[in-house]
Amino acid sequence: MPDYDLAVVGGGPAGYVGAIRAAQLGKKVICIEKERAGGTCLNWGCIPTKSLLRNADLYRSIAHQASQFGIQCGEVSFDWPTIMGRSRKVADQNAAGIEFLFKKYGVEYLVGEANSVQPGRVTVAQGKKTDITAANILLSTGVVPRPLPTTPFDGKVILSSREALVIPERPRRIIIIGAGAIGVEFAYFFNSFGAETHLIEMLPRILPQEDAEISDLLAKSFKKQGIKVLTETKVAEVKTSAQDVQIRVEGRTNAQLEADVCLVAIGVQPRLPKECPVKLTERGYVQVNDRYETSQPGIYAAGDIIGPPWLAHVASFEATQAIEGLFHGASPKRVEVFPGCTYCSPQVASVGLTEKAALDKKLPIKVGRFPFQASGKARAMGETEGFVKLIFAEPHRELIGAHIIGAEATELIAELTLAITLEATQEEIEATIHAHPTLSEAVHEAAGQAFGEAIHI
Repeated sequence: MPDYDLAVVGGGPAGYVGAIRAAQLGKKVICIEKERAGGTCLNWGCIPTKSLLRNADLYRSIAHQASQFGIQCGEVSFDWPTIMGRSRKVADQNAAGIEFLFKKYGVEYLVGEANSVQPGRVTVAQGKKTDITAANILLSTGVVPRPLPTTPFDGKVILSSREALVIPERPRRIIIIGAGAIGVEFAYFFNSFGAETHLIEMLPRILPQEDAEISDLLAKSFKKQGIKVLTETKVAEVKTSAQDVQIRVEGRTNAQLEADVCLVAIGVQPRLPKECPVKLTERGYVQVNDRYETSQPGIYAAGDIIGPPWLAHVASFEATQAIEGLFHGASPKRVEVFPGCTYCSPQVASVGLTEKAALDKKLPIKVGRFPFQASGKARAMGETEGFVKLIFAEPHRELIGAHIIGAEATELIAELTLAITLEATQEEIEATIHAHPTLSEAVHEAAGQAFGEAIHI
């Protein structure tokens, strides 16, 4: 008999959620994590970065907006070690919370690196090799930052997001390569605390996965904030020394840039155990079927390791579906509707199709927009930058895309994610009373504006 009903390899948002759900279903479970419960997201990603961004929001508000509210602060300064230390403390608290949940639900937790994953067996390096047998295995080992092809991370002047989270001193100058969510968030953070910041993106727009109007407004906002945004620009050459980095860029902008450090945020690559005989995609991610089972019977996979979108909430959904299918007799669902969030300021959030994607599909659409400048709550908050954009498909006026840039966008998107999941129509959104005064009224107004029915614009 195997030692466990399920061995989970990787303790991030897919792994720990899958382990706990299996334990809730009465299964004997072990979760194996290389570093600490919570994986990259809780320890080196989602949670600590949002902690840092909260620091940036507060500092900017006090330094640049307090006087508008009649609050006199005098000279505002910051303590960098405290800023970074708070981020680590928040991460530690969240990891400890997952460890508590493991105990609560009876999940055995093992810290060690799974060097080999075979059907029915996991070999873990934990000082000495430990063999664990399990009837089923859930592989959730995630991804790691992808380096530049010619310049590896050195942890000193060429940084990944992990090193950026514990950088001991605020850099005077920083170059960030890659303007996806990670690059954009760090650009906002470092610039907020006075670092001269260059943000480089090969594609025509920052946050290139977002709707064009959203990306364009964010770029304008960043430039106003003092971030030097270089789009349609590629890195041609990188030179490093012990003190700084010199980068030559070509394209729409040709320049020689210098900085104390360079953060590389060009994407991620899969992280697999050394021995793991499962079939991979061309890009190196684990192939799974509709039940999240790999090419090896009894080995399942969920989360970033099976490919994009690389989002914690998607990983948790996939793991839950895999476990429900494995132990609860359910038919697992694959990811279809999911929100994407970027936590800079202004915030960006979206779900469903962009306007371009809808037009490329030749869908007959109507688009509604409502600016926060016209929102009473936004004016009261002093947060009037941004807008809500909704895309409806004719003839039934079904919501197929939602895009928000502005204050609390990452919270507002939940309503619209639910609306798309339920195939809600414009009439149903308009018939839903939104409290006044709230930012969510902008959703109601955007739905009306798409068909000439908005009141406040």
